[in-house]
Parts: sequence; structure tokens; C-alpha cells
Amino acid sequence: MIERSPFFDALTYFAMLVGLVIVVLPFWIVIVAASQSLQEVSRVPISLLPSDQLWINLQEAWARADLGPKMVNSFIVAIGVTVGKITLAAMSAFAIVFFNFKARMICFWLIFITLMLPLEVRIVPTYSIAANALLPFQVILDTFGITWLVQQLSGIQIALNWNLLNSHAGLILPLVATATGTFLYRQFFMTIPDELAEASKMDGASAMEFFWDVLIPLSRTNMLALATIMFVGSWNSYLWPLLITTDRANFGTVVMQLKALIPNMNGTPDWNVTMAGALIIMLPPLLVVAFMQRWFVRGLISRDK
Repeated sequence: MIERSPFFDALTYFAMLVGLVIVVLPFWIVIVAASQSLQEVSRVPISLLPSDQLWINLQEAWARADLGPKMVNSFIVAIGVTVGKITLAAMSAFAIVFFNFKARMICFWLIFITLMLPLEVRIVPTYSIAANALLPFQVILDTFGITWLVQQLSGIQIALNWNLLNSHAGLILPLVATATGTFLYRQFFMTIPDELAEASKMDGASAMEFFWDVLIPLSRTNMLALATIMFVGSWNSYLWPLLITTDRANFGTVVMQLKALIPNMNGTPDWNVTMAGALIIMLPPLLVVAFMQRWFVRGLISRDK
């Protein structure tokens, strides 16, 4: 039982107010700086009141950083990674929960352990695979002598090569595996009664029909919550696109392009334009979170599945 107390109520509201200020203040400073002129943004201390130069600064940032094509690339990557993560996570969890094979828990824990391996740790082998996605198959052929045998019999040298660098596939495919999504889907699928699966089987539904017609509609809130997390994470991704792309004009993302707006050491310190560019870049994930907030919260904390 929780007892209501005026003192603790006031303390709770104060803590919430402090947290709100800490979260909102940086966004407010970005908006204010993006609306000011060069002289206003250079003042010390900076004014916390917005000015009338917002639209001009947004146009300048958009043109200087060439954000149009970069926004398209970011949407392609974010949507592709999000759809790939949701699809792969749902199918992996479905196999682990509803298929009775001996190694299913070993597979689950191998997937779950990868949570301790962030992208920074596996960046080198991931880049090596992206440089030639067929390299593992080439190694298998070489190890078992198939490459040598084919060359001796036909004179053909097997050299498998699929370069994913400087491509949308390279920006998307290495990031579609997600242990977090697999774990969330597994936890939800374990709440599905066995009788539902048995009833679907008695009705003549195949495994994929049960997955598509029953599980997917039931897991809609989980899917939307996971999609929100994955879209924001993919949109804000910086290290992998920076590493895998050298053709920044065609495959650069908006987060990478923000560097083009940062003033040089001897250049004009037009931080108002930089903040306007940051405002443009952060707007899509903010809109996604605002629009998906209800489903996001419901998908994470709902218990009445």
C-alpha cells in the first residue's frame, strides 16, 4: 500500500520538473540558436529567447549540406534496418519458441550473448564481411578442396565476391540482426497459450500460416514498440555509415552530413546554421517517437496479452 504524503508528492513533482528541464533544455537551446542571426548566436551568454531567422537558417543549412539526398538515404537505411530487424527477430523467436529441437536454447543464448558485443567491438569482422559477403562460402570451398577440384577438372577458378561497400545493402544488411528484438518477441510468444497453436494445427494451418495469421496480429504492439526503437537507433547511426561509405555524395546519411555544417577553425562561427541543420536532422525521429508513443509504451509494459 502506498501512502500519500504532501511532502513526498512535492518531492516527486520537483524531481519530475528537474528531469523535464534536463531533457527539454538542450532541445530548446537548439531551437533558439537556429532562430537567431550570427550576431545573436555569438553573444555571451546566449539569449534563451527565439528570434526571427529560423526559416532563413533552415534554408541555408539545407542548401549548404545538401540534405535532400542525404535525407532520402537516411530514410532508406532506417526503414530497411527497421523492417529487417523486426522480420528477422520475429522469425527467430518463432523458431525458438514453437519448434521443438534440441539446440533451440543454445541458439537463443548464443543470440542473447551478442547483447554484450556492441558494433564497436565487432566492427572489424563486420567490415571484412561487408567487403566480401561471400567470403565465408569461399573459405568453406577452399577448406574442403572444392575450389582446387573444380579448377583441376574444368580449369575454372572459383572466386566468390560480393562487395557491399558504398551501397544501401551494405548500410542495411549487417545491422538487421538484433538480440534485443529476438528477446522481446520470445518473451511475448511464450505468453501465447499452447492451446492456440494446437487449435491452429487442428484447423489445418501450416506453421507459417499460424505465424502470419495469428502471431503477427497479436504482436502488433510489440512490433510497433520495437520499430520505434530501431528506427531511432538506425537514423542516429554514425559509426557504421562513416566506415562503410567513401562515396558520401551518393550514400552519405544526414547524421554524417552534419559535419559539413560545423564551422572550420578559421571559418565564420555560424552556429545558428549548424543548429538549424541539427534541428532538421532530429525532426524525423522526434515525429516518429511522438506519433508512436502510445503504442511504444503499450508494447513495452502491457501485460494483458
